[in-house]
Amino acid sequence: MNIYDQISQNKTRSIVIITVFIVVVAGLGFIFGKALDYGYTLFIFATVFAICSSFFSYYFSDKLALSVSGAREVSTQTEQRLFRMVENLSIGAGLTPMPKVYVIEDTAINAFATGRDPKHASVAVTRGALQKLDDMELEGVIAHELSHIRNYDILTMTIAVVLVGIIALVSEWFMRSLWFSGDDNRREGRSGGLMIIFAIIGAILAPLIGQLLQMALSRQREYLADASGALLTRYPDGLAQALEKIQADGQPLRNANTATAHLYIANPFEGVNEKLFNLFSTHPPIEERIKRLRAM
Repeated sequence: MNIYDQISQNKTRSIVIITVFIVVVAGLGFIFGKALDYGYTLFIFATVFAICSSFFSYYFSDKLALSVSGAREVSTQTEQRLFRMVENLSIGAGLTPMPKVYVIEDTAINAFATGRDPKHASVAVTRGALQKLDDMELEGVIAHELSHIRNYDILTMTIAVVLVGIIALVSEWFMRSLWFSGDDNRREGRSGGLMIIFAIIGAILAPLIGQLLQMALSRQREYLADASGALLTRYPDGLAQALEKIQADGQPLRNANTATAHLYIANPFEGVNEKLFNLFSTHPPIEERIKRLRAM
């Protein structure tokens, strides 16, 4: 797959993710509206809410991701080494204007890129990465993140941050409405009982669908970003060595959560429920990524 195929695929995937989100939330509104005898009121409200949330996620999810991660914007005056590195690699990648640069005050080694397109993009790097990686390794990490920006990976990755979280919240809210609704007459009869069963099943499955949306982003995008980043720096071993240090460091990121985990260059929950995380991980094994980089 060349870069243009990947960009087209990522744009299509973003539309699919937003469509699935609207269908899931609207479907939950319909089922719970019937179960609670609200008619189509809840369905209409859920549909409008889903559309508004999709609009918000497209334009503002990058700011939310940066805020949740505790990132702060820096400049060449405050972080000259990092800023100059991003600037030089952005020129090589043909990214204009260059992405905004952020630092996360955390001793773990990690980084992520976010934004809706290359003209509205940001790169965030942890303090641990700045302290523990040498210049070649840090360049490899930044080149990887810039590849996500150039390939439009950030569009699908950033949208998922808000939409997956909203699906979980909407599901929980509907469940609470079902359990605490005081009008028992609404639940009488066989059809009412079936709708309640469907409502419970929908509320349980909705968060799982949200996780599948994240997994739909595909681990392949990490391999492609690794390869694109290595071509940008002309030094695959830089990123390979950085990944080895990330693996050896094994330190979890304090502000990481399941909604933003897929943004990072590596699993931010390293050492914390790692087996459970890997069941839903969008990241391929670090060992395999290193192997592919060394083969270049």
